[in-house]
Amino acid sequence: MKRIAVFGYSIMSLEVMSRLNEDQYSLVFIGQDESEAALVEEKGFASKIIDFRNDDELRSIGIGADIDIIFCFYPKDSDNVFLTFSARAIDKALTIVAIVDDPESAEILLAAGANKIIDPYEICGRKTHDMLAKPDITNILDAAVFGRHDLHIAQIEIPEGSYLENTRSCDLKLGEKYNLILIGVVDRESGEALHFAVGEKECTLNAGDVLVVLGPSREISSFKEEVEAVL
Repeated sequence: MKRIAVFGYSIMSLEVMSRLNEDQYSLVFIGQDESEAALVEEKGFASKIIDFRNDDELRSIGIGADIDIIFCFYPKDSDNVFLTFSARAIDKALTIVAIVDDPESAEILLAAGANKIIDPYEICGRKTHDMLAKPDITNILDAAVFGRHDLHIAQIEIPEGSYLENTRSCDLKLGEKYNLILIGVVDRESGEALHFAVGEKECTLNAGDVLVVLGPSREISSFKEEVEAVL
């Protein structure tokens, strides 16, 4: 189980913590005062209060030992840069994800050692574009990805006699029937390569082909049962 420390009280930090699967991650919120810690604890998350500018206190919460990932969600870019620089100096292998308020700070954060930068304005702009240009895809993503916590990727092989034999991948319509997203198909006749559902030509499904799908476990199980029900 990966251990994650989330720094900085904000709507985004609360959202990230609420969406991470408790079976896969151990979370701790790092607050700067009692009020922040209390608000987070009311949501059901563990919290600790430290001065992130003190390396010894960073080590005390597990950075350099058993913390695998940190999220830097302070409202000030300067605080996120300081935390990133300090944490990277302590642990070269640590995964650091940081948010930016000013896009020009992104390069500074990367130079300080961040692995991933989150620009909320870029994300909002991209999502607005998708809502206008690709409403169907956006609706599926909202329902199957952003609205669910138990998200999984599964491989489902088509057996002989399945109703899917000799059908086209474009006719599956998994978003409508099962709240799933088809990532791609492994066509056994053409090798073991995964042919992605977006950006590549549609293919005819045959016995032995493998569907790679994304979605909640219950919907995956229902779809798998239907695919494997031999006629």
